[in-house]
Amino acid sequence: MLNNDGSSGLRKWLLRLPNFFAAVILLQTLFFKFTDAPVSVYIFTELGMEPWGRYGSGVAELIAAVLLLVPRYSWMGAVLAMGIMAGAITSHLTALGIEVQGDGGTLFFLAWTVMVLSAFVLFKERKAALEFLGAVTGRSSVNH
Repeated sequence: MLNNDGSSGLRKWLLRLPNFFAAVILLQTLFFKFTDAPVSVYIFTELGMEPWGRYGSGVAELIAAVLLLVPRYSWMGAVLAMGIMAGAITSHLTALGIEVQGDGGTLFFLAWTVMVLSAFVLFKERKAALEFLGAVTGRSSVNH
């Protein structure tokens, strides 16, 4: 079925799946961060950021997840999520190791998954991001 603008509703829904999956991954980790789960406490202790780094990253991940789910602001959520995941990936590569407490690299893999999904969302929503940057800087956005 076609919408008024001639586009497929199914296509729009499918294009929103990366937003949804990235948000779900971000949201599911909040339980561990906010309930003092041993693995979360271990990670942030190793990074010298326990407990405030754990709480701060949890709040940032919550904001990113919500923004990813709101179509108008999904590009903002993608940028925020990419920044958070860049920190997580760097922490794994420099301080924690790919495998943390016998997780088989799951946390590292999830960080990369959110990074890739968020990059896709940002690419998909690049027009809105460029328009925002143009409005903020007072310059018209470049052709996209």
